[in-house]
Amino acid sequence: MLKGSIVAIITPMNEKGQICRTSLKKIVQYHIKNQTNAIVSVGTTGESSTLNKKEHKDVILSTIEFADGKIPVIAGTGANSTIEAITLTKNLENSGIYACLSVVPYYNKPTQNGLYQHFKKISENTDIPQILYNVPSRTGCDMLPKTVIKLSKLKNIIGIKEATGDLKRVYQIQKHTKKNFLLLSGDDSTALEFMHLGGNGVISVTANIAAKKMYEMCKYALEKDFKKAKLINNELMPLHNILFIEPNPIPIKWAAWKLGLIKEHTLRLPLTPLSYNSQILLKTILNQSKKIL
Repeated sequence: MLKGSIVAIITPMNEKGQICRTSLKKIVQYHIKNQTNAIVSVGTTGESSTLNKKEHKDVILSTIEFADGKIPVIAGTGANSTIEAITLTKNLENSGIYACLSVVPYYNKPTQNGLYQHFKKISENTDIPQILYNVPSRTGCDMLPKTVIKLSKLKNIIGIKEATGDLKRVYQIQKHTKKNFLLLSGDDSTALEFMHLGGNGVISVTANIAAKKMYEMCKYALEKDFKKAKLINNELMPLHNILFIEPNPIPIKWAAWKLGLIKEHTLRLPLTPLSYNSQILLKTILNQSKKIL
């Protein structure tokens, strides 16, 4: 089930910086309506790094509540402390969560053996399926394919979100892992090519505001109809690019607010509001993309 267009949803907040359940419910319903294949709650795009532990759990549980079994929910439960990652994961047992997305430990810069031991320890302490998340641009540490392959042999590690943009890794990992090991892109702009090479889908930022088109693009790609998928992806490419004009989730939160999907575009420090010049550029692309939003 965890294939195709998987959205990494934003975490909506009110003007005081508190979690806005009303907007969160609206977002989840938007994705159900537009056939998004699954939701990642409290990932990078969901501002996991600025939520406290109670908020982290509450947002995930609220997402599960609003999904009401109509769309699978994946929880972001990674941390740079192995013990904390285990705790975040175990807090969600029997919650109805479909899987967990666990990021490579950031700041510590562990060795490849340290990465293996970290994810192995998490796997040993839960039965919830685990999806690895490799994003060196944010963590300062790159989990190499050989480590991913080794981890894929553990009982409940079911896939990886690979956000390096290195398309050679699709083949390198796929060649040495079991057939049903999930390969998910973490980069919207190269996601179609990633799928063309054998990937199973994308955990997407763009899908926050272009859910239907992202679903259709991934659907055609999984059906091997890359001609139709490419036509849609060409329409989406300006969004893929502009939504990273400033660090994620700054632009996507502003865009979702501008399109009426959330009430406010509040962020928490050290994230700051989208700059005026970037607003002008993003607004232009949103206007040009009206037909697909």
